[in-house]
Formats: sequence, C-alpha cells, structure tokens
Amino acid sequence: MPAEKTWKKELEKLHAREKEAQKGGGQARLQKLREKGILTARERIDYILDKGSFVELNMLAEHQCHNFGMDKKKFAGDGVITGYGTIGGRKVFIYSEDVTVLGGSTGKTHGAKIHYILKLARENMVPVICLNASAGARIQEGMDNVYGITGMFYQNSLTSGVVPQIAAIMGACTGGAAYSAALCDFIVQVEKTSYVFITGPAVIKEVTGEEVSFEELGGAKVHSTKSGVVHLSARDDRHCLDLIKDLLNFLPQNNREKPARKACADSNEREVPELIDMVPIQMSKTYDMKQVIRTIVDEGDFFEIHAVFAMNMVVGFARMDGRVVGLVANNPRFMGGCLDINSSDKAARFIRTCDAFNIPIISLVDVPGFLPGLDQEHSGIIRHGAKMLYAWTEATVPKISCILRKMYGGAIPAMGVHQIGFDQVFAWPSAEMQMVGAEPSVKILYRRELEQAEDPAAYLEQKIEAYQELYLTPYHSASRSVIDAVIHPKDTRKKIISALSILAGKAESPRQFRKHGNIPL
Repeated sequence: MPAEKTWKKELEKLHAREKEAQKGGGQARLQKLREKGILTARERIDYILDKGSFVELNMLAEHQCHNFGMDKKKFAGDGVITGYGTIGGRKVFIYSEDVTVLGGSTGKTHGAKIHYILKLARENMVPVICLNASAGARIQEGMDNVYGITGMFYQNSLTSGVVPQIAAIMGACTGGAAYSAALCDFIVQVEKTSYVFITGPAVIKEVTGEEVSFEELGGAKVHSTKSGVVHLSARDDRHCLDLIKDLLNFLPQNNREKPARKACADSNEREVPELIDMVPIQMSKTYDMKQVIRTIVDEGDFFEIHAVFAMNMVVGFARMDGRVVGLVANNPRFMGGCLDINSSDKAARFIRTCDAFNIPIISLVDVPGFLPGLDQEHSGIIRHGAKMLYAWTEATVPKISCILRKMYGGAIPAMGVHQIGFDQVFAWPSAEMQMVGAEPSVKILYRRELEQAEDPAAYLEQKIEAYQELYLTPYHSASRSVIDAVIHPKDTRKKIISALSILAGKAESPRQFRKHGNIPL
C-alpha cells in the first residue's frame, strides 16, 4: 500500500525540489565563481531586480536527453533561471544562464525557457534583460538544438523593435549564444571574465593555424574597440548590472510609449556662452565634441554608447528639459570627424534604435565629408554610408540638427537637412556648407581663367575668398531655406529645447504601404 498523502509531505517535497533547483550545479561550483569575484546566476538576478520582486518561471524544467550519460546529469532548471520582476518599480522579464550547470549550454529545454521569456516580454510589452553565460549548443542533444538555439533567434527577431532587449555577456558566450545577444538592442560585456565568439581558439588554430587567446579573440576590449559588437564594457559583474539599470532609465517600456520625462533643475533658458571658446572658429583646429554635448544637455549628464568604437562619431543618450534625447555627433578630435564605414554603421544603428523607441534625435554637425581612399571604397563605403541615409529617412521621431562649423558633400544628407527628413535645422554664424569646398570648386569653375592669369596664385586666392563669401556662409543656406535659422552659439541649448517642445506632438503622415523597406545591409 502506498503511503497516504498529506499536505505536510507534499509541501516538504516541493520545498526540497525548490531548494535543489537553487543549488544550480552544486555549492562547490558556485563557490568557485564567488572566489573569482563572479556573481552566480541567481545573485545577478537578486542584484539587478528590486528586492523581493523576482517571480521565477519553469524552475523545475529538466532536459529530456538520455544519450551520452545525460540521464545521470539532470538539474532542475536546466542551466537557466527565468522569470520576471521590477527594476526601480518598472516591470521586466529576465533570464540568467547558469554556467555551473552543463557549462550553461543550450539544449531544447534550456532554449525553450528563454523562448518563453522573450515571447512573454513581447506580448506584455515589457523590456527583457538577457544575462548570458553559455558554452553554446549542447552537442549531446543533437538536432534538438535546432529547437533550443534557433528558436532563440526567432524570438529575438520578432521582439526586436517592440520592447527593449538588453543583453549582458557575463561569462563564456559562444556559438549560437553569441548570435542571440547580437540580436538584442544593446550588449554590455564584462572585462577579463567574459568572452564572446562564434568559434574558439582551438578550432581557429586547427582550421587556420592562427594562435589566439580567449581575450584577444573575444574579450570586451576587442569587441568594444574593433568589432563594434559590444556597446558598453563593464569592470565587473556589479558594474555590468548597474550599467543596464542606467541604460534602462533612458528607454521606454515598449514601442508604444515614450521614455519617462524627469523633473529637471537645469533651466531650459540657460545660455552656453562657453561654447565660443570651446569650439575654435578655425577649421584646422580640433576639439572634443563630447564637451559640447555635456555643455548643452541637462546637468552635463551624457550616457555614451559605443564610446571607444569609431570614435570619429559620438552617439548616446541625454536629457534636455527632462526629455530623453539621442545624440548623433561628429567628433573632429578623431579623423577630423570624417564619416567612414564604422562610424556610418554606428550612427545608422543608433538612429534606428532611437526611432524604434520614440526617442527624438539631435545631430551636432562638424564634418568634412566621407573618408576618401581605396580601402574605404573597396570595403563598401557606399553601401555603409547609405545606411545612414536610409535610417534618417525611415525615422519618424523629431529630428533636429545644428551645424557648428562645417558640412560638406555626401555628409550633408548623412548628418541632417530638411530634405532627408529633418524637422529643424540650425547653424552657427561660422558654419560652412557646400557640396564641394571653396578651393576645389574654384579650380574647376575657373580652370581656364587660372591658366591664363598673370598671377595664378593671387587670382586663386581672390576667387576662393569670393566663393566662400557667396556660397559657403550659413546665410546662403538660410536664403534658400536649407536651414531654419542662424543662431548665436550661446543659444544652442535653448533653441534645441524650444524645437523639442514644439515637436513633442509630432504626428507623421501615413506612408505608402510596404511590407518593409530594403536597407542596404
């Protein structure tokens, strides 16, 4: 006769199963992580969520694989903790992969738990936080990995542009796990203790003969400076989770809402006369555009994205009069502020992210044009530069540009004028705007006259000065309504805030139906 059921026994069974699930791969493995200064999967959730807010889902799920001794390697939860909670009172869905359980590898059940969280986030219009530490596909499960890994890509892609998806690389993140993170809106990677790549050093050595370390192949420094895969790098686990919290403050819950406006003590009438000394009027002199940004935004608070990748372009979030804005700006301190392949990709991606989540965009312009050269042309600068043009045209959020010093050639539409869809365009009195600079224009327009002049050098100088005065000043552009106003630099902050205020209720006219456009990827 089986023992009679009692509430006490059944509740004891439940408690025992929950306690076992909370152990992950065992106390010894968890302790090894702690000794390295790494938070466990559950500790990460506890740290980032409001205390006591976490509700776990599918805690007792297990893999169903019986091959290769896997029937003896079952762990409740199957290596990923999933659920929901709040951050600063805001609802979020979250998952955290547990490297102590089968290396955090993704099998059918592990992947299904993540699919479910991504689907719930999309259906409930709530951001999702993805804490990744995975050895990739679980090879013991064979083609069941198609259900696990590929389903993650599918759900990431469907969720893209609906709710913010923020991924963190907090351990090894290899193979398919890397692509899931890449499909999110933002990636934060922990320095020195995390790596992300498709194929590891051993495979690379076997196939190509190249020898490379984990850090050189997929560390935070590589991905934040060279590949551009990572948007933010963090000193350690806690810093990583703090950055996610900070980033979330600039984002709305979903694509139907705007980011929360905050009360601001920084006057919207504040003048910024220091910009005159900060930005040299001589075009040959350089300066740091980040200083300009911090001068005009609320309380100097600028949350930069991709800070050490394509540094000739600056992008990031700030507030003006309490409203969240996205900044896209050339930085003359690097490469003279030229646009190149990487900076074009960086800007286009950021523009589309802002547009997806109803964040107005401000373009601060000081650009000599696109970077010339054989390498750029052969590597596809035309295709990459076109991404910016497409992104600006597609974006329906308020768009405001201010030309500080110069804007030439193909960079004119790439950095923002009315004809590419901008709502307001301002320029400083020192600004120069033209498709081609004065000297090359004069050499083309007056080629015969220069050949016949008694003193070609003096004649060239005279014509350059006349051409600059006629065509390169902002007043020429203002007379043709290319710009809305020539403004004093000290009024830059209040002019932009005024434009943001009038554009706050902007409603885009319906566009012709299409399934989707075909961005030049």
